[in-house]
Amino acid sequence: MPLFYYFDPTYILIIIGVIICSVASMNVNYTYKKYSTVRSMTGMTGAQAAQQLLHTAGIYDVSIQHVPGNLTDHYDPRNKVLRLSDTVFNSPSVAAIGVAAHECGHAIQHQKGYVPLVIRSALVPVAQFGSGISWPIIIAGIFFGYNQTLINIGILLFSAAVLFQIVTLPVEINASRRAVRLLKDTGILRNDEAVCTKKVLGAAALTYVASAAAAILQLLRLVILFGGRNDD
Repeated sequence: MPLFYYFDPTYILIIIGVIICSVASMNVNYTYKKYSTVRSMTGMTGAQAAQQLLHTAGIYDVSIQHVPGNLTDHYDPRNKVLRLSDTVFNSPSVAAIGVAAHECGHAIQHQKGYVPLVIRSALVPVAQFGSGISWPIIIAGIFFGYNQTLINIGILLFSAAVLFQIVTLPVEINASRRAVRLLKDTGILRNDEAVCTKKVLGAAALTYVASAAAAILQLLRLVILFGGRNDD
């Protein structure tokens, strides 16, 4: 009996989230590795392709920097810097060019004031605060005799982090679509090469879907455990 007394069936939601994220991560690593061996016909590196795409879009105030790590690529809208990782910056593969083009897609979104990106940027401080303080508040609520007010505040703050994950989805998907279209229009990649790149970016997009799903499952677990309690 003591063994089953502490069993929480809602753990299945956490397990599902972990499995989804793990599968998505393995898939993107496998797909990127596969197409990182396919050299583009132009021989352009990720950095060179990014530079050309930015200029084609009329963007000249975004710098390109090399950062260490594997797939640590990102666009920094505050400093207008496009940072490319070791596996992308100097690589002429269709995978590297696709990732670089995806980050250029974010720079173009920033330039054009793409609404979902604006919303996501506004949510960043709220999401960071919510994800950092939500669990301590929930735990404090439990410690103080299941104080429903504290618990509800914690769940609400965690919801802000979940909202950020959800808003991220259209931002990332749109950046990938822009990337593929730009690569075709500029002739940096041929149609068959663009197909390979699309697979890489599609696998990357699934990681964001998985993260959002895991966050939603975690929120659902919190609501099931604590959302329906009464003060008495």
